[in-house]
Amino acid sequence: MRTVPPWLQGTLVRVGPGLFSVGETSYDHWFDGMSLLHSFTIKDGNVFYRSRFLRGDTYKANMEAKRIVISEMGTMAYPDSSKSIFSKFITFLNHTVPDFTDNCGNNIIRYGNNFYATSETNYIRKIDPITLETHDKVDYMKYLPVNIVTSHPHYDKEGNAYNMGTSIADKAKTKYILFKVPAEKEGMSSPRTSPVLKNTEIICTLPCRSVFSPSYYHSFGMTENFFIFIEQPLKLDILKMATAYMRGVNWASCIKYLPDDNTLIQLIDRRTKKVVHKFYTDAMVVHHLVNAYEEDGHAVLDVIAYCDNSLYDMFYLSKMKEGPESQGSKDTDFTSKYKRLVLPLSDKGAGTGENIVKLKHTTATAVKEKDGKILCHPEILCEGTEVPRINYDLNGKKHRFVYMTCVGSAIATKIGKFDAETKKMIEWSEESCLPSEPVFIPKPNAVEEDDGVVLTSVINLNPGKSFLLVLDAKSFKEVARSYVNTDLHMDMHGYFIPECS
Repeated sequence: MRTVPPWLQGTLVRVGPGLFSVGETSYDHWFDGMSLLHSFTIKDGNVFYRSRFLRGDTYKANMEAKRIVISEMGTMAYPDSSKSIFSKFITFLNHTVPDFTDNCGNNIIRYGNNFYATSETNYIRKIDPITLETHDKVDYMKYLPVNIVTSHPHYDKEGNAYNMGTSIADKAKTKYILFKVPAEKEGMSSPRTSPVLKNTEIICTLPCRSVFSPSYYHSFGMTENFFIFIEQPLKLDILKMATAYMRGVNWASCIKYLPDDNTLIQLIDRRTKKVVHKFYTDAMVVHHLVNAYEEDGHAVLDVIAYCDNSLYDMFYLSKMKEGPESQGSKDTDFTSKYKRLVLPLSDKGAGTGENIVKLKHTTATAVKEKDGKILCHPEILCEGTEVPRINYDLNGKKHRFVYMTCVGSAIATKIGKFDAETKKMIEWSEESCLPSEPVFIPKPNAVEEDDGVVLTSVINLNPGKSFLLVLDAKSFKEVARSYVNTDLHMDMHGYFIPECS
């Protein structure tokens, strides 16, 4: 076996659903499964694997009851028929104004010196990234009024974190809140407390275009001078969500896509904390941003976009078991598109119908309409990719290379390195192998953008042969692999913690 580079020292912590049945009850959607943490610690050329279920309140309640008793977005939990009328009534009330799950299985994030498992509810769970022990349950709502929070914050060089959440019908207003969790000094936080969130600062609030139908969003953008928020026509119908339990449907069924609506893109000045630019584009569904940056008087926004919300439906377990052929129809299109939107920071002197994009290396356009609005049309860089990662040192700056899974269904069989300049893709794949989100790790003191390695955990469909794969980021050729003497689970996202951290 080839050798892991000696400079690569640290821990890759990943998370995703890992348990789909409790007793005689089962989850309906893959996203809903009980959260499973797993880590690969790389030390002196050796790789040590560990996994552990996130032992939050949801996990404990389900295990104690020996059935699923806490509802998730795609699976509504109903009480045992033997329960009393009073117990059933309390369950109904809890679903009318839901106290959401702490089954945090979407990503690993860092606030201050602490690491948390997160989903998109108001709860996150502090974890020990080395032992994978579950610690404090942290409620965002103790620090700011947000019911839903993204699982993809941004980080700056000083260690500050930035995130967005939605405040639903608070004082008869629904709004989006952009906030900052300041960096924490070493030694400030003890293992059992989370004081860093006490210092959370609200940067600004943005009004929602509809009080009872806020936009669903999974990520947002950040450049040197701007935050970028995409208010897309994928809406949470709050009134329907409040009655979902009574109607016998899950909360996910209350998310509606409005293809005839437009997508609003707002730029918030990081200095003044005010919206300074608004742009519009056609209806789309974006879960993951690739990156955003500024270039020659423009903001460039790269996203992975879909033409509807059928991506979510792909992950219902019944469809996943049937295979890729069951996931398509003439009415749906699961093909993701890597779109580049170019947003001019000035339209001074522009006439109606004029394309005001001045960058020479893109076919993206931005046209001034009669009503003064700027309508943007993207350039399609490639198709069929997801969970994009870049060299995070270039987050908010112009990048060239993107590392992604290559997908045609719910399950990825390839990963790729995409060159945004040449539009060429280099792929890695192997028979019977399912790779996860590729994570780029820069080499110490690297000069070139792709000087480093890419890590991906790979499920081998042959038992006992799954492994952590290390690729040279430049050539995308294998450097090393470390086999894991257990079965791996398909997961979502992860965070690499260098040993010095």
